[in-house]
Amino acid sequence: MPADFSGKWILENSDNFEEYLKVLNIDFATRKIAISLSQTKVVAQDGDKFDFKTLSTFRNYELAFTVGVEFDEYTKGLDNRNIKCLVAWDGDKLVCTQRGEKANRGWKHWIEGDKLYLELRCEDVVCVQVFKRKE
Repeated sequence: MPADFSGKWILENSDNFEEYLKVLNIDFATRKIAISLSQTKVVAQDGDKFDFKTLSTFRNYELAFTVGVEFDEYTKGLDNRNIKCLVAWDGDKLVCTQRGEKANRGWKHWIEGDKLYLELRCEDVVCVQVFKRKE
């Protein structure tokens, strides 16, 4: 049985986030705002169907997908690119491969105890964010 990601998660730690934003060509001012924000993730899961909402005082982002079904994503408000995405289970980890202008792009989500981990990667940069379960 795959992990249950449902709930509200508050960002505790973000390692290498600014470098990740740089490789996505995010401008200086937006990077400085983004790294200073507190983020909340709200996840709704129904089996292999997910709705991830990333909320902050600056910008919100929503991503809905079904594991195993390729989808088009427009990263509006992030780096504003059109990418093809495919999310798969790797044990209890959600692993997303993203194809587009940037090489080696994607993310992984997994849970350890009351923590939700997000590994973001693009080209040779890896960022790890840690969220603590709020509810």
